Amino acid sequence: MADLDPALGFASAQPVEGSAAAAILLMLLDESEAATILKHLDPDEVRQLAKAMFDTASATETQIGQALDRFVTRSRSVSALAVGADTRIRTVINQAVGNVRADNILAAVAPQSSAASLEMLRWMDVEAISALLASEHPQVGALILSVLVPDVAARAIETLDEGLQADLVLRAAMLSSVPAAAIEDLEAVLAAANIGGQRVAKQPIGGPSDVAKIMKVMPRHLSERTIRALKKHDRQLAQTIEEEMFVFDNLRDLDLRSLGTVLRSVDAALLAVALKGADETMADLCLSTMSQRASETIRDEMAEMTMVKRADVDDAQKSIMQVVRQMAAAGEIVIAGGADDYV
Repeated sequence: MADLDPALGFASAQPVEGSAAAAILLMLLDESEAATILKHLDPDEVRQLAKAMFDTASATETQIGQALDRFVTRSRSVSALAVGADTRIRTVINQAVGNVRADNILAAVAPQSSAASLEMLRWMDVEAISALLASEHPQVGALILSVLVPDVAARAIETLDEGLQADLVLRAAMLSSVPAAAIEDLEAVLAAANIGGQRVAKQPIGGPSDVAKIMKVMPRHLSERTIRALKKHDRQLAQTIEEEMFVFDNLRDLDLRSLGTVLRSVDAALLAVALKGADETMADLCLSTMSQRASETIRDEMAEMTMVKRADVDDAQKSIMQVVRQMAAAGEIVIAGGADDYV
């Protein structure tokens, strides 16, 4: 067995990869150069790299060499055209048609960048975010909520009044893109906190999927209460969020006993269709909780199916997840969540 490297936390015979390799490279750079790189990362990435830099502080010469080799190999696959492309393209267009026309052209065709004001929100602490959510217009609050890391958003929501919690979640769930005017309103709010930003045309943001990520890491009592409140305003939207909170692939998160309890409550034909669209490991996991006879019956049904419509698979999987939610609500099973168990 390979000796464990106490600094890196994995076997020293294994190659240095991921954040460990990136951390080693950053440690080799000048402080200002490393800082410049970190400025382009989001807060979670910076935190992850900071931890990795502490963990790799005692990296061996071999591990440093592995990190450098990995960087050189990956760098070869990056086209020289990609380096500084944005600046060069803008310069060429400006020289060709003038600044005003260039701005119009680039606004229509250039990939949109994230507004700096939205990015800066990710760096604020929970207390400051909670104060903004409580004091600003709910629509601005919904925009703030939608760009936060889910666990930060969940903790911020938890500090608010019950009525405001549901209002913000509902508005955030109904967002799809944010026009420039809304971002300008947000910039005006953040200006008081000395947080500036660049203006962009519109941002794809919010919606049921983003809200579901926040709801999943909320304490159980808060997520349940918020869902109930949402159902009073928009039952279909609330149902969509519930479906996004726990999808078919999340059955892997159930303990085997709970998974078996669920599957024994599902019609065999329905389960066969659902598993037909799942990967092999998911199918094997589900069938392992059943008796040999039941398992063989479902495998035979799956084998007899030739082509199954994706829509039919989706419907079958959603039906099973509805059973999961009903059983969880009845206390028959427990679904592991983030800050608490989610039902």
